[in-house]
Amino acid sequence: MIDDISPSATWEAVRGRPNAHLVDVRTPMEWEHIGVPDLSGAGKELVRDSWQLPPAGQVNPDFIATLEKAGIGKTDEVYFICRSGARSMAAAHAAYDAGYHNVYNVADGFEGPEDATGHRGRLAGWQASELPWSRG
Repeated sequence: MIDDISPSATWEAVRGRPNAHLVDVRTPMEWEHIGVPDLSGAGKELVRDSWQLPPAGQVNPDFIATLEKAGIGKTDEVYFICRSGARSMAAAHAAYDAGYHNVYNVADGFEGPEDATGHRGRLAGWQASELPWSRG
């Protein structure tokens, strides 16, 4: 079973543990137009590894290989984040099945759920938690 971890707890883990990594599984368009977690304050780099490929949304066949190329070890802690927590949960399960057993899903993702006006980033998630992030 994959645990949901709050964005704040994820930030603390990535900031405080050398073998903790944050993997953003959204698409390049989302990274560029919406923004990404900024891990520079933790002395780390965000791993960008799309779970699904545009335009059809098929699963990225190189997903696990990209984790390996990023130097993420099978015993490292790996936190997966997407827009709201669904794709990242699927990615975490795939990583677990590939032998990464310290995997977590960032609850509510980067933007979280929509508010009453249809906007994201205000109710929950990385942005609403006021954690460091930057545009693309």
